[in-house]
Amino acid sequence: MSHAGTLAMIPALGYVAGKVAEHKEQLLQDLNAALSTLLDTPIREMPVQLLLQILAALVLAVAVLVWYVRKAAAKPKPVYLLDFAMAHPPDTWRFTKERFVPANSLNTRFNPESLDFLGKMLERSGLGNDTYTPPWLVNEPIVMDIAHARLEFEVTCFTAVQELLNKTGIQPRQIGCVIVNSSLFNPTPSLAAMIMNHFKMGSKTINYNLGGMGCSASLVAIDLAKQVLATLKDTYVLVVLATLKDTYVLVVSHENITNNWYPGNDRSMLLPNCIFRCNGAAMLMTNKPTEARRAKYELQHLVRVNLAGQDRAYRCVYQLEDENGDLGVRLSKDLTAVAASALQKNMVTLGPLVLPFSEKFLFAVNLLKRKFSGKKVAPYTPDFQLAFDHICIHSGGRAVIDGMQKHLALSDAAIEPSRAGLYRWGNVSSASVWYVLSYIETYKGLKGGDKVWQLSFGSGFKCNSAVWVAKKTFKDTHTCWTGFDPAKMWEDLNALTATLAAEKAAKRAAAEAAGQTLPENGH
Repeated sequence: MSHAGTLAMIPALGYVAGKVAEHKEQLLQDLNAALSTLLDTPIREMPVQLLLQILAALVLAVAVLVWYVRKAAAKPKPVYLLDFAMAHPPDTWRFTKERFVPANSLNTRFNPESLDFLGKMLERSGLGNDTYTPPWLVNEPIVMDIAHARLEFEVTCFTAVQELLNKTGIQPRQIGCVIVNSSLFNPTPSLAAMIMNHFKMGSKTINYNLGGMGCSASLVAIDLAKQVLATLKDTYVLVVLATLKDTYVLVVSHENITNNWYPGNDRSMLLPNCIFRCNGAAMLMTNKPTEARRAKYELQHLVRVNLAGQDRAYRCVYQLEDENGDLGVRLSKDLTAVAASALQKNMVTLGPLVLPFSEKFLFAVNLLKRKFSGKKVAPYTPDFQLAFDHICIHSGGRAVIDGMQKHLALSDAAIEPSRAGLYRWGNVSSASVWYVLSYIETYKGLKGGDKVWQLSFGSGFKCNSAVWVAKKTFKDTHTCWTGFDPAKMWEDLNALTATLAAEKAAKRAAAEAAGQTLPENGH
């Protein structure tokens, strides 16, 4: 019924209510007499017309109840993030920049040009001195076998899961589903099975293992967790409420360094060695209404864009062997352009869901101008800082963060958590958006109602967004940020920016002196 129709009925309903109040006593007497007669009369002696009326009333009541139940069942139940925890490897795994080139020189297959390239890329990477790498990759002899890859997963992810269980007080056997994402390390039994075995979970716990999904896989796993929880919503049988138990879903995000250390000399495959570091994130989600009060966040939106149908996007992050048979991941020169295209498509879907009316209006006007003006009009980028209180961008590299800051017109304060994630932890793949969120919880805190935007990119090519709403006001100190100094980070990053700008200016001056013209980026 329309709002106008509802308003039109208000006077009539008021009149009926007045008449009922006026003759309340008489109505109650008549109803009491009718019920007495009905109860004292055997069914066989009741008039057929009365029986039909009773039957019709029962059918109507059942129909109304069924309609109400179906409507209640169709309404999606809220999905909550109870809490999360981050891996913090042992101090013996700390890998300073000073150790990087000497450690890589232990690999006798690296030629001098590769070692020089690795050193230069690290200096420009935006990483600090406190990232972590498995010691068996940077000591002699170098070990890259599956046993040590499993050990890396255990050290990082088992500790994160245990911390999460300690924080929430949830027992392993209470968990109904385990979802693990790891793009390139997928042993048998699966990583999800390893977690179930280590924590001795029950036989009724189901699990999923997501592989090959790249750096955006954590939000894919969150989407799967949401769908799992949706299948456990209230079910009704024969109009009698029969509730399937609500449950918890454990999501673990990881990328393995041991299994993916590239030992060859192809420059397009060497960059991951420079920036990827140890990682692990564990998240506990639930659909239990009783957990709503102590949950940190409620999932509001999740938008996924996948360009795998386009050859250029499909191949821009690609695992293969080089010409010598060494396995690695090749990063294409098209990566930046593909990421921008995926981001644009994601924003087109996400924008109408989250942006204020003013931004939607400006976007629509710009779209009409570009379509009908006949002139070249630059696309309008909405101000997403008006929609979100905190932004967590995948810390895939300094160039990625720089590009996102420029494209989304973000302030230094808004982008600081992502820069801190890269500086302190390196590229930690799909877990990065959780290291960034843990920085926000540790240094900024959240207020009830704050909206958090997690934005990630990954092979395929994918761009995924998750929007969380803080359920309460809190500030939670994560151990993975103990001792971190944001001021020192900005001092180092500003010095790096000045150095790179000076190098670019010198290169441009030399080119101009030689009568050459460099492209705008200076390369």
